[in-house]
Amino acid sequence: MACKSLLYQTVPLACPRTTPLGRVKSKFGFGTVRGCSSGSISKSWIGVSSSFPDTAFVVPTDDKYGNKQIISITPRLYDYILSNVREPPILRELREETAGMSGSQMRVSPDQAQLLAMLVQILGAQRCIELGVYTGYSSLAVALALPESGCLVACERDEKVLRVAKSYYQRAGVSHKVKVKHGMAADILKSMIMDGEACSYDFAFVDAEKRMNQEYFELLLQLVRTGGVIAIDNVLWHGKVADPLVNDAKTLSIRNFNENLMEDERVSISMVPIGDGMTICRKR
Repeated sequence: MACKSLLYQTVPLACPRTTPLGRVKSKFGFGTVRGCSSGSISKSWIGVSSSFPDTAFVVPTDDKYGNKQIISITPRLYDYILSNVREPPILRELREETAGMSGSQMRVSPDQAQLLAMLVQILGAQRCIELGVYTGYSSLAVALALPESGCLVACERDEKVLRVAKSYYQRAGVSHKVKVKHGMAADILKSMIMDGEACSYDFAFVDAEKRMNQEYFELLLQLVRTGGVIAIDNVLWHGKVADPLVNDAKTLSIRNFNENLMEDERVSISMVPIGDGMTICRKR
């Protein structure tokens, strides 16, 4: 789990107010911006955005993409996106309670939770795994989407936040679907493999220690069936992965993991710029 900044950081780049098409440079490289009418612009392909009129677009620097305009997610537009999320009342209650807790930034966003639930429904999933539960927002969304006979193995090392999650599983009437495992995620996964559960899961969501992503992924590939899905959160890491000047341990780990996934023929992948970035992998 990690901070969900919702990509609202501002990049202070100059852009003439009277110029409808600007070519700008920052430490991230050159970029073309359309519809810029303020003193700052966004670079959405690196996961940052500023609060300015909603007509802003970015265009990839590589001309081979043919001036394809990509809309920037401004605060106003994101509010609109949230207004189109079908968030069940019990999830809203959990989100609001979590908002006042320490570490509340670790919870997935409502649009992410809706996507996770839809993936479970599209797959017709029966058996799921989640690494990194926090107070249970994403796991509750998945459990609600599972059929009555479904099962979610929810792994979390923090017993305090697990108590909140368990209370909401009970309130939502899904406790019978959720098997809570308290401990280190890698150890739990290894135990499940030793217990003969390989290739028996349909879906897994990873939102735990970022420097362990590669190990989690390798273990989950053993547990998820062919055609199953593994979704990994925080793959854009607040845009740091695209900044060559940022080389702290977590950023390097996520950047390396993303590069490894690009070369991994065992899965089909799609990196989705939702929340702090999510990569969806389908096991071949």
